[in-house]
Amino acid sequence: MSIPKENTEKREVGRAGILKAAASLFRQYGYGAVSLRAIAEAAGIKAGSIYYHFDSKDAIVTEILDAGIVAVHEEARAAVLALPDDAAPEVIFRAAIRGHLRALLEHGDYTSANVRIFGQVPAAVRDANLPVRKAYEKYLDDLLSGLQASGAIREDVNLSRLRLLLIGALNATLEWFDPKQGGAEALADDYTEIFLNGIFNKTGVTP
Repeated sequence: MSIPKENTEKREVGRAGILKAAASLFRQYGYGAVSLRAIAEAAGIKAGSIYYHFDSKDAIVTEILDAGIVAVHEEARAAVLALPDDAAPEVIFRAAIRGHLRALLEHGDYTSANVRIFGQVPAAVRDANLPVRKAYEKYLDDLLSGLQASGAIREDVNLSRLRLLLIGALNATLEWFDPKQGGAEALADDYTEIFLNGIFNKTGVTP
C-alpha cells in the first residue's frame, strides 16, 4: 500500500526538520515576520503537516528558545569540565567565555534565534523558557561565586550584575561578529583580557 504524500512528509521531515527550518527563519527575520506557512515552506512540507508535531507557532518557538539556551549552557559547562582540577581562576573564566561564544557563533541557528527573538515573543513563551534560562544563569552565578570565594574576583563586585554584563556583552557579538576577522576563540581571548585586566593602564589612572 502506498503511503499518502502528507504522511511521507511527516516521516521524512519530522520535528527536527521543522525546528531547524523555523530556527533559521527566526534568526533571519524575527518572531513576528515568520508564519507557520513560511516555516512549512522552508521545511518542504504542507502547512497542515506541522500540526502533526506542534500545536502552534509558539510551541515551536518555545522549543527553539530552550534548545538555544541548552546549547550555550552545555558548551560552557563542557569547556570548564575539560580543564584540570587545579586550573587557575583566569583559565576557568576564559573557558566559560569560550564555550558561550562557540555555542553562539559556531553552532547553528538555535542560539542566534534565541538571542534575537526572546524579547519579541509573547509573555507566556518567555515564561515557559525561564526554567532553562534560570538554570544557565545559576551555573554562571555558581561559577563566579567560586571564583570570588577563591579571591580571584574582588569581594566588592556584585556578581549578579557581573553576570548580566557578561551575558549581554557575549550575546551582542551576534550583531557584528565577522569570522573573517578572527574566530570565536580569539574573540573570547580578547573579552577575557578586558574583563580580567580592564582597559586603563594602572599607571595612568588617578586615585
